[in-house]
Amino acid sequence: MRPQSQRSAVLARQGQKRVLVVEDDDALARVLCDSLVIEGFAVERASDGGEATRFAAAFHPDLVLLDLMLPDTSGFELFGALRRRGATAIIMLTARGQKSDKLRGLKIGADDYVTKPFDIDELMARVHAVLRRARTNVEVLALGDATIDFAQQCIVRRGRSVPLSRRECEVISYLAARHDRVVYRDELLREVWGYPESPITRSVDHAIARLRKKLEADPHHPRFIHTVHGNGYCLTFNGGRA
Repeated sequence: MRPQSQRSAVLARQGQKRVLVVEDDDALARVLCDSLVIEGFAVERASDGGEATRFAAAFHPDLVLLDLMLPDTSGFELFGALRRRGATAIIMLTARGQKSDKLRGLKIGADDYVTKPFDIDELMARVHAVLRRARTNVEVLALGDATIDFAQQCIVRRGRSVPLSRRECEVISYLAARHDRVVYRDELLREVWGYPESPITRSVDHAIARLRKKLEADPHHPRFIHTVHGNGYCLTFNGGRA
C-alpha cells in the first residue's frame, strides 16, 4: 500500500472526512494532498478517470476535488459517473476560464468550481464550506404533494422521483431550517456556497429556479419558495405567500 493510502486509512478509521483528489499534475496533486492532510482530512489521489472510479468505490470519499482536464476522460463525464455512485460532494478544478464551462459545471450540480491558478488557503476554505453546509434536522420534508427526501437527495411528487444535486439539497435545507424568514442572496452565497465576500453571480438564482421547477406545481407562481424584494427568498411550509 502506498504511504498516502496508509495515512488515509488511519485517518478514516478515526472518523475524519475523506477527500479524493483527481489531478494528473503531480506537483499540484502533492500540494493539494499535503494541504488537505494538514487540515485533518483523509486523502487519496487519482491521476486519471480509471483510478478515480476505482478509488471512489473503495475509499468512499465525502468530497472529490475533480480536475476537468484528465488524460483518459472528460471531467464532466467522470462527474456523472461519480455522482451516480452516491451523494459525494464535488468541487471542479480547471484551467479553463470560459464562462460556458463554469455554467455547465454548476448546472449539472457541482458544489463549487475553482479556476486555476488558485490560492490554496481559499481552496481549503471552500472545501470546509462545502462539507459544513447547513442541513435540516429531518430526513424528510413534506411540502404540498411533494416530499423532499434529504437522505436520498430527491423530490417525490405524484409517485415520480426527481433527483436533487447536493447543492440543491443544501439550499432547500438551509431555507427549511429558517422557514418563514427572509434569507438574502448574500447569506446563501456565504453560508451555502462558501464565498467570504459576495461575488457578482447568478448561482443562487439558478439554484432557486431549478428547485422551483422540481418542487412547485407552477414554477412561475411558486407556493413554497418565494422571492422577497431586496434579493431574498423565503420558504413557507403551508404554501402561503411570504
